[in-house]
Amino acid sequence: MPDAGAEERRAPRADARRNRDLILETAAQQFAEHGVGGSLDAVAKRAGIGVGTLYRHFPTREALLAALLAERDDELVARRERLRDASIDSADALDGWLRAVVDWAGAFEGLPEPLRAATATASSPLTTTCEGFITTTAAFLEAAQRNGRARLDVRARDLFLAALATSWARGAALADPASAGALSDLTRTGWETTTRRNA
Repeated sequence: MPDAGAEERRAPRADARRNRDLILETAAQQFAEHGVGGSLDAVAKRAGIGVGTLYRHFPTREALLAALLAERDDELVARRERLRDASIDSADALDGWLRAVVDWAGAFEGLPEPLRAATATASSPLTTTCEGFITTTAAFLEAAQRNGRARLDVRARDLFLAALATSWARGAALADPASAGALSDLTRTGWETTTRRNA
């Protein structure tokens, strides 16, 4: 005989999962249209749920952003793994990774700011996300330094912050479609030890 109690215990978990997925989908739409500084109450209203339900799943804006970014990890991980190919010049790999971070941090307007703030605190749910990116940046940087392709006085944390700054700047009023690439090129001239090889 089926255990009715077990079915009742499973139902809330299924509902909670559906609500969580709905919140993430709705927040992604809301943030894409209005930036990450938009009202969380508006997210709940648009999703057709109570504000309390949203905050039970995501007690802070940072927690919601961390979950949204985690949903986008697969593409970034794939880019990271492609760049780890031994045939890729270590400076090109580092540059490629930093450009991937620029794209990732530009998922929503205004996102670079909470990420920057997370690098200065241990309490934000985004802190762990940023630390992971800095660790990956360090791995690419150290490989380039070992090969004499990056200056030894350059720090991974600074390169990560430079990528966030580039991502922020591409949304500035004076920016155009070429701005992010131009800023990434300028950043590369700062950390690279030699002139980029011709393709």
